[in-house]
Amino acid sequence: MTEKETQTMEDAVESEQNEGLEEAEAEGVEQEVEATKEDARLAEIADLNNRLLRVQADYDNFRRRSREEKEAAAKYRSQNVIEALLPVIDNFERALLVKPEGEEAKSLLQGMEMVYRQFQDTLKNEGVEVIETVGQTFDPHLHQAVMQVEEEGFESNQIVDELQKGYRLKDRVLRPSMVKVNA
Repeated sequence: MTEKETQTMEDAVESEQNEGLEEAEAEGVEQEVEATKEDARLAEIADLNNRLLRVQADYDNFRRRSREEKEAAAKYRSQNVIEALLPVIDNFERALLVKPEGEEAKSLLQGMEMVYRQFQDTLKNEGVEVIETVGQTFDPHLHQAVMQVEEEGFESNQIVDELQKGYRLKDRVLRPSMVKVNA
């Protein structure tokens, strides 16, 4: 073999080696690119999964709040009507305190008492209760103190007299009782 042929062969082998190295480097770069793409896809999937979980949690919270609001609306559906009727009931009670003198007045009073009892029964069926006062300990959530007196026979902070009835609808105070409290 001539020197020229040997050189050409060496160049060819070297060229093949360089091509092999370049291909190996290209494959390595491609693998790195693929790995990076795969990492990016996994990160995107994790991000989407996280978003999905948050949306599901938000939706569950929304459903729970909606259900609670619906239950509260049903529970207190009659509140506005009852609050409007409280002054009517107060007037009925005042009218029933009048002592009739004639037979007509007595029969009219009996009719009013029947209507008043119907009002009371209807309110009770809706969950309305009269707030207890006289002899009870003053509670600012249930009572409104309009006077403070010093009476014997009552402890300090105990209700002495009721000036206006208070009412509660289930667990909600519609109107606090106006009371006199012992000092």
